[in-house]
Amino acid sequence: MITIALTKGRIEKDTVKILTQAGFDMRFMADKQRRLIFTSPDGAFRFILVKAPDVATYVEHGIADIGVVGKDVLIEHPGAYLEMLDLNIGVCKFAVASVPDYNPLDHKRKKIATKYPTVATAFFQAKNEDVEIISIQGSVEIAPVLGLTDAIVDIVETGNTLRENGLVEIEDIRRISARLIVNSASLKNNDKVMAFIDKIEEIVGKTEVSFDEAING
Repeated sequence: MITIALTKGRIEKDTVKILTQAGFDMRFMADKQRRLIFTSPDGAFRFILVKAPDVATYVEHGIADIGVVGKDVLIEHPGAYLEMLDLNIGVCKFAVASVPDYNPLDHKRKKIATKYPTVATAFFQAKNEDVEIISIQGSVEIAPVLGLTDAIVDIVETGNTLRENGLVEIEDIRRISARLIVNSASLKNNDKVMAFIDKIEEIVGKTEVSFDEAING
């Protein structure tokens, strides 16, 4: 049996589509109700649905052989797992955003609100910019509007949330998408794991879309 940890929500649904394209019967995942653990009728797979940061934890500790989670989580929560495939789902980007009159050339020490301090810190350090990173767990978009910070670093997909809160994109940081990760011991000791990954890679190659297509539909 191969155990696969999935991020609940959109990534889970898109992953199930990929597995269906790969020839796996995923109908047992259709009626989830409140359950979080699912075993395929043939006993070949067990799926666990968890929050995004926990996917990496379950894979790292060997509870799950494979996980599917956003690259944003892997950057913020590095661990002892192997990143194998870019699945080209859940595509979005990290970006700097602020109010329209934000001046990136302002020489004052800027305050940046974000849920992703590792990403934000690395980005501004690479630019040799001295900033103060303020960690926000809720709606980060309101921080510049209320004057808490000068700008934010956040995940942007369509940009609608930014616009609805009076913000504009200032600068792109990097592309983000869902990645397939694997426990190193599982990869070494279970031939079925590598065979599964190879099969998914074939499908991802056939269905790959550009960043712009994924963002704009």
